[in-house]
Amino acid sequence: MYRLEGRHAIVTGAARGIGRAIAERLIAEGCTVSLWDVDGDEVALAANEIAGSAGKVHFAEVDVSDRQAVASALAATRTAWNAGPDILVNNAGIGQVASILDSEPKDFDRTIAVNIGGTYNCCYEVAPLMRDAGGGLIINIASWFGKSGRPMSMAYCASKFAIIGMTQSMALDLSSHGIRVNAVCPGTITDTQMREQADAAGALKGVPPAQEREHLIPLGRLGKPRDIANVVAFLISDEADYMTGQSVNVTGGLWMN
Repeated sequence: MYRLEGRHAIVTGAARGIGRAIAERLIAEGCTVSLWDVDGDEVALAANEIAGSAGKVHFAEVDVSDRQAVASALAATRTAWNAGPDILVNNAGIGQVASILDSEPKDFDRTIAVNIGGTYNCCYEVAPLMRDAGGGLIINIASWFGKSGRPMSMAYCASKFAIIGMTQSMALDLSSHGIRVNAVCPGTITDTQMREQADAAGALKGVPPAQEREHLIPLGRLGKPRDIANVVAFLISDEADYMTGQSVNVTGGLWMN
């Protein structure tokens, strides 16, 4: 356990999958957590299901690509807590299985708006509060696709490369204010909505599902959302207080750079 009692965390894209696993882990560590998600019904259900104790869990329906919606959700969260966030986990994201030859501009634009724009919007609203409070922690969920271009993933790769660059730049800009910024780069993670959608879309284009590529992973299994949550909890903890600007692979050895 990392002794995170008394800290206040916002986790975006928290209704299911990796985001929900992160929220559950931070609650178990003693954090008060606000779950944000574009799906209001699902995030309300998740918050009710994982509430560790009274007052520990808050939730908000918010499209992170909409800066005003982010500002409104942040205001509601601060009111519910009577405190500002110490921790921001930018997990909300979408993807598409498409190359430049068969992509649709509207789908590319939406991926960029959510993955890059959403991360920017949340940091834009939260970082000044952390600065004024004397410190904080920002974790951006990137991907191993942000370190190596992959086929049929142009928009997703572009967005995740950008998030790694944003992480490094913000780490430099915010370090003097006591704010650490790191990224986590998941590999092939199962039990998520994005994985299901990617496998379904890939099947239409002859791409084998993740399960059929499991043998390529040195540790011999697909990742689970809890694998990402465990690393996020470490990076937030004081055990990682000399780490900033890093993009940590959690890929089972699939990617080592």
